[in-house]
Amino acid sequence: MAGGLALTLNLIADPQSPGYVDLGAFSPPANGRQSVDVHLKGPLLGMAIRVAETQDPKVAEALRGLESVRVHVEEVSEGNRVELEERIRTLRVRLTSDGWEPIVNVQQDDQQVGVFLKPSGPETIAGVVVTVLAPKEQAVFVNVAGELNPEKIARLGQHFGIEPLKKLGQEAAPK
Repeated sequence: MAGGLALTLNLIADPQSPGYVDLGAFSPPANGRQSVDVHLKGPLLGMAIRVAETQDPKVAEALRGLESVRVHVEEVSEGNRVELEERIRTLRVRLTSDGWEPIVNVQQDDQQVGVFLKPSGPETIAGVVVTVLAPKEQAVFVNVAGELNPEKIARLGQHFGIEPLKKLGQEAAPK
């Protein structure tokens, strides 16, 4: 199983989007498990920005400059826990070797949270990857690619309820 896992975790370097990470394909949920996969890019992301403009202009502003947003949430069970742990471990190693900076690494009880940034300039970020594993609950994989600054990251975290991104805006702010 781990061999196939390595194949699905290839990071694809899109020359127009250095902050994009291919999170790979996820197996369909089995035994009543739930999963959610959202991937916004191109025209769909533009449409989301237009909708946000009418409901929350600050969120719309945070979305401007983004090239893609992918969020995958999967319910964790005994049947997939080891696979998800290995997937996160492999992804984190690959991000580090590809020049992403680990900003947050939390290990508390069985929960693991990791946040990585791909810097693109002194005050901007090309991408963010967040991984969360709460073994008795869910695994979360997030990749946001595009021109970001810490304030935008925090605003997106607030809007989408992604706790590590909420705090990241403060931690990633230029010092």
